[in-house]
Amino acid sequence: MDKKTLSRDGTSLAYGIRGQGPAVVLVSGAMSTGATVAPLAGLLAQRFTALWYDRRGRGESGDTAPYAVEREVEDVAALIDAAGGEAALYGVSSGGALALEAAASGLPVSRVAVYETPYADFADGGAEACAAYTERLTEALGQDRRGDAVELFLRRTGLAESVIRNARQSPMWAGMEAIAPTLAYDDALMGDGLVPRRRLASLGVPVLAVAGGASPAWLREAARAVADAVPHGTYRTLEDQTHMVDPNVLAPVLAEFFAA
Repeated sequence: MDKKTLSRDGTSLAYGIRGQGPAVVLVSGAMSTGATVAPLAGLLAQRFTALWYDRRGRGESGDTAPYAVEREVEDVAALIDAAGGEAALYGVSSGGALALEAAASGLPVSRVAVYETPYADFADGGAEACAAYTERLTEALGQDRRGDAVELFLRRTGLAESVIRNARQSPMWAGMEAIAPTLAYDDALMGDGLVPRRRLASLGVPVLAVAGGASPAWLREAARAVADAVPHGTYRTLEDQTHMVDPNVLAPVLAEFFAA
């Protein structure tokens, strides 16, 4: 990241910006930094001014307690200002929930695209499983058991126990523990875990909800539900893609939507 801006509460936000044309701000998901969406930003920069950033508490960005979803919306507002005062938004996974909330909060957003925002309406356990995860995550972070918090998250994503054990022994584990407190931020963004249909119904801008054809069915159904909940929604499936979507496959779809 080669640039910095300040959010309303004084939190320093690190970001990168490339390209020319209409602005697009990219929002990463849980346990990730702006580096996760930087390759996608590079592809979009061929037609747009693409801006990606480290969300608060991650990477090169600062953090200010106490956390509130409203503070992250203000972060998005600061990035939109840095991009020229109006932008489209793209959010992946729980970053999609932030992008949708930012648009619903009245920020100068022209369009919103989201990829597999993990609303649990169609997942096993639904809201009950979300509440149980919140309780266990809060306990682990409250006791500063960061490794346990990361394990909880990875287990919730469906990773096998053997994969989680191997991850805990890998060089990347220290970095994951470093941003483990931000798991509570993403959990807050997801609320009760269900599609916020009433909130989404207030959106007046076009929304594109995308899912991978090789992802679990509940993620595809959640994406379809987002598109159905907004007044101007479109649902797309990308054949053979999973939650770890290939930027080269996704970029043309986003570019077509953002240029419309």
